[in-house]
Amino acid sequence: MKIGYARVSTRDQHLELQLDALHKAGCETIFQEHASGATKARPELDRLLASLRKGDTVYT
Repeated sequence: MKIGYARVSTRDQHLELQLDALHKAGCETIFQEHASGATKARPELDRLLASLRKGDTVYT
Protein backbone atom coordinates (compact mmCIF):
# COMPACT_ATOMS: atom_id res chain seq x y z
CA MET A 1 0.00 0.00 0.00
CA LYS A 2 1.17 3.54 -0.71
CA ILE A 3 0.94 5.70 2.41
CA GLY A 4 1.54 9.45 2.45
CA TYR A 5 2.68 11.85 5.13
CA ALA A 6 2.23 15.62 4.84
CA ARG A 7 3.34 18.15 7.43
CA VAL A 8 3.56 21.89 7.68
CA SER A 9 5.23 23.72 10.52
CA THR A 10 3.49 27.10 10.65
CA ARG A 11 -0.09 28.30 10.51
CA ASP A 12 0.78 30.30 7.38
CA GLN A 13 1.71 27.16 5.46
CA HIS A 14 -0.85 24.96 3.73
CA LEU A 15 -0.98 21.26 3.00
CA GLU A 16 -2.76 21.48 -0.36
CA LEU A 17 0.29 21.11 -2.63
CA GLN A 18 1.65 18.20 -0.62
CA LEU A 19 -1.74 16.48 -0.52
CA ASP A 20 -2.19 16.94 -4.26
CA ALA A 21 1.22 15.36 -4.93
CA LEU A 22 0.49 12.44 -2.59
CA HIS A 23 -2.87 11.81 -4.28
CA LYS A 24 -1.20 11.91 -7.70
CA ALA A 25 1.40 9.41 -6.45
CA GLY A 26 -1.47 7.03 -5.69
CA CYS A 27 -1.41 7.13 -1.90
CA GLU A 28 -4.38 5.25 -0.48
CA THR A 29 -3.94 6.63 3.03
CA ILE A 30 -2.51 10.04 3.93
CA PHE A 31 -1.53 11.20 7.40
CA GLN A 32 -1.30 14.95 7.83
CA GLU A 33 -0.35 17.25 10.65
CA HIS A 34 0.55 20.79 11.61
CA ALA A 35 3.61 20.59 13.85
CA SER A 36 6.37 23.03 14.59
CA GLY A 37 9.89 21.95 13.77
CA ALA A 38 10.81 22.83 17.35
CA THR A 39 8.45 20.24 18.79
CA LYS A 40 9.38 16.57 18.76
CA ALA A 41 5.82 15.28 19.17
CA ARG A 42 4.48 13.98 15.86
CA PRO A 43 1.36 11.97 16.73
CA GLU A 44 0.31 11.47 13.10
CA LEU A 45 3.78 10.28 12.13
CA ASP A 46 3.65 7.88 15.07
CA ARG A 47 0.27 6.58 13.83
CA LEU A 48 1.69 6.16 10.32
CA LEU A 49 4.69 4.20 11.59
CA ALA A 50 2.47 2.00 13.76
CA SER A 51 0.25 1.18 10.78
CA LEU A 52 3.05 0.06 8.43
CA ARG A 53 3.02 -3.48 7.09
CA LYS A 54 5.53 -5.39 5.02
CA GLY A 55 5.45 -4.12 1.45
CA ASP A 56 4.08 -0.66 2.28
CA THR A 57 5.75 2.38 0.76
CA VAL A 58 5.80 5.76 2.52
CA TYR A 59 5.68 8.96 0.46
CA THR A 60 6.55 12.34 1.97
